[in-house]
Amino acid sequence: MSIKNIVEKNDSAGGRIFDFFIMILIVISIISFSIETIPDLSPAIRSSLQILETIIVIIFTIEYLLRLFFADKKLKYIFSFYGMIDILAIIPFYLSTGLDLRTLRIFRMLRLFRLLKIVRYSRAINRFSRAFSIAKEELVLFLVATIMMLFLTAVGIFYFENNAQPEVFKSIFHSLWWAVTTLTTVGYGDMYPITVGGKIFSFLILMIGLGIVAVPAGLMASALSKVRMEEIDDK
Repeated sequence: MSIKNIVEKNDSAGGRIFDFFIMILIVISIISFSIETIPDLSPAIRSSLQILETIIVIIFTIEYLLRLFFADKKLKYIFSFYGMIDILAIIPFYLSTGLDLRTLRIFRMLRLFRLLKIVRYSRAINRFSRAFSIAKEELVLFLVATIMMLFLTAVGIFYFENNAQPEVFKSIFHSLWWAVTTLTTVGYGDMYPITVGGKIFSFLILMIGLGIVAVPAGLMASALSKVRMEEIDDK
């Protein structure tokens, strides 16, 4: 069995073992990264994590170089989704940029679907893709309308609250944050109206916000139902 087949294909025992080994390293890397964020770790543990990360990066670098070497179209691999993720996850280590992109490695777990040959999930992804195609015009129109609504909401609350809370609602740009949290019904509470007009305005916006959340979900649900019905009719 050639190294090329092991690296590029997973239809053999060697290829599957290689891919599973890389997946395990990705999981270990993500767990290691998460542990490093725990405060008051002992120097010994931090040192061990750094050694582990160095070993993992070396292995990932060898893997990347092998994939690049055996790729039939090298530029296509370099600028592919996985190629970009692979290089972004190791380059900062060598450049010492201080930018930690290890979390991007989790996207490589998407290979697991192909590795396990989970056809059902592939069909589910195709359904979502077809559903988005069916509803894309409505979704785009809704997105544009939502952006317009966000701006008008920010303008409205600015005029109601600027005089009463000039330090909070300083400008329309500052008010946009309130518009986002209110229309999405999150409401962090860091900015809130105190005037009667502002409270009434907020109530109206909250009612509209319920639709902002519900409409895209309804559109996608309807489109998914249509796709499933088409699949049933094809059978």
